Amino acid sequence: MGIRKLISVEADKFRNHLLRLDDESRRMRFGMSVSENFIHAYANQFDEADSVIYGYFKEGGMRAAAELRKLGEFWHPEAEAAFSVEKSFQDAGIGSELLGRIIRSARNRGISRLYMSCLAENTKMQHVAKKYSAIFHFDHSEVFGELNPETPSYISLCGEAIDDGKGYVMALLETKSSRVPAAG
Repeated sequence: MGIRKLISVEADKFRNHLLRLDDESRRMRFGMSVSENFIHAYANQFDEADSVIYGYFKEGGMRAAAELRKLGEFWHPEAEAAFSVEKSFQDAGIGSELLGRIIRSARNRGISRLYMSCLAENTKMQHVAKKYSAIFHFDHSEVFGELNPETPSYISLCGEAIDDGKGYVMALLETKSSRVPAAG
């Protein structure tokens, strides 16, 4: 199915993806071990946080996620990005594709500094960020990455708008098909 932006009624897909992460992938995503209660509370903030979340869909579910979260109450020149990929889908380039979408979304919102933080041992995240020329700062057990998206262009704005339109239709079709009872 591919990558698309989530709409607000899909918080359950985001939550279910995070719950399917194995313990190590959860620790890499959140920088610490987290409980299922933590994940439920975190996913329930989807609407309130006004985040942009992209999901990678395959085999009937969301298998990876990328989040663009504003720092503070409004979108301003700085934001944070985070990623999670289910273990059986790692090392397939999905994280790189998701980061590309996040950078474009950040660019189109006027964000000039995009931050990512991860554990020092999370070399996969660092490798993905390095592909996009991230600047890294190391601090004990954490690594902080900074990306500097370009200013928006007609092409970046149109690209996101077109993808959003297609994604919205797909989300509606998926939601509708999950509510239709089986014939018989």
